[in-house]
Amino acid sequence: MTELPSSFIDRTRRLLGDDYPRFEQALATESPVSIRLNPAKCWPGRPLGEAVPWSQEGYYLPERPAFTFDPCFHAGAYYVQEAASMFLHRVIDQYIHTPVRYLDLCAAPGGKSTDAIASLPAGSLVVSNEVVPNRTYILAENLTKWGSPFSVVTRNEAADFARLESYFDVVATDVPCSGEGMFRKDPDSIAEWSPAGVDRCAERQRQILTDVWPALKPGGVLIYSTCTYNLEENEEMVLYLMKELGATPLTVDTDPAWGIASALVPGVTAYRFMPHLTRGEGLFMAVLRKPGEPDDSHSRLLDEPAGKRNKKGKKTTPATPVPDEWCQRLARPDDFDFVSRGDSFLAIPREYRADYQLLDRHLTLLQAGVTLATVKGRDYIPHPSLALSTALDPEKTPRFEADLATALAYLRRESIVLPPDQPRGYLIVAYRGFPLGWVKNLGNRANNLYPQEWRIRSGYTPDLLPDQPVEHV
Repeated sequence: MTELPSSFIDRTRRLLGDDYPRFEQALATESPVSIRLNPAKCWPGRPLGEAVPWSQEGYYLPERPAFTFDPCFHAGAYYVQEAASMFLHRVIDQYIHTPVRYLDLCAAPGGKSTDAIASLPAGSLVVSNEVVPNRTYILAENLTKWGSPFSVVTRNEAADFARLESYFDVVATDVPCSGEGMFRKDPDSIAEWSPAGVDRCAERQRQILTDVWPALKPGGVLIYSTCTYNLEENEEMVLYLMKELGATPLTVDTDPAWGIASALVPGVTAYRFMPHLTRGEGLFMAVLRKPGEPDDSHSRLLDEPAGKRNKKGKKTTPATPVPDEWCQRLARPDDFDFVSRGDSFLAIPREYRADYQLLDRHLTLLQAGVTLATVKGRDYIPHPSLALSTALDPEKTPRFEADLATALAYLRRESIVLPPDQPRGYLIVAYRGFPLGWVKNLGNRANNLYPQEWRIRSGYTPDLLPDQPVEHV
């Protein structure tokens, strides 16, 4: 591992005291490898390894396989996630028992959003936001592959959410931080670290929390997390939430055997994952409740006239009818409202139609629900979102079951050859039952419709391909 900065060593030694040598030794060891299954798409086909104790679907793997060459990974059957971050499931499981409106404010690349989708009560709406454009597209890709129709992706500053006063029941803020907890996994983060950077991060975090606070309903839950160790970005930020914003800390049930450390400042309730104590990278998480009783601000927002303009003058345009053939490709089409947006047709869960209109008026909305198809001239081109969605009816669309070599060729966006008995037109390419995307079968050839920006760029195929640990539901 790259040599640690002397100022980081001094600060962390003061923080941990006699525990520091064990901490430093842990940073020199290999990072654990862990995945979290998508319960809407798969189940373990065999024992995967040791379960992550604070996660319902998380597993440690004995070694790191070449995930890039596993089509199940590209199909959204599982997510490769650092184990400590899976503690979010424990928080949701303890405090959220009815469907909610949930904001993941700093969501890219999507690990905690996909965990929230899997952990929240059925019917919850998850709004995943990322302000950095190139990170937003990665977030959108990962959420599309996860397949939930109850997902929205936005690209906004934290302050933009103040327009949605008291709208969200839960706000998760995995804020940008100095990244000390990633030193073992990402050596480049060591070179980027500095004490001044810690101060800049803390200032930015306070601003983010202050800006998004109005969007959380009274009595709602705020989940604050970082992947760093210092007090300035962790306990001191919780004290700011308590003293300046009136938040009340909440406790999360844990098992002492898990090795999760408590807060390092008296009066603060928080959970520290340290590499010498827990099997994972560094994580800090605190859960707090906003003061007050829930009011009807949320209902007033949803009752806002559909044509009302926001401050930017944005206005909803009339929708054009969505062709019935695309609506009927869903397993339960009556559960959705179908809308057109630009050149795309969307399926929005019916209970959240007003929410979709509200979010589209006030935020920069990149995707929502299930994108069924896009219009190109007189043609309707099926969208990857439909193939990957858990709302798709597998009996209503022809599919071609590919072997591993063909699936990898498809994911590289290469031409693939279909057997002569395959029907003409649009087909789903699947691997071991998991849909990957679309091809258009012309008979003499098949046009590969896998998104260019998602393709596997490596032409290398390892001698030892990934084992197949999961089965399609």
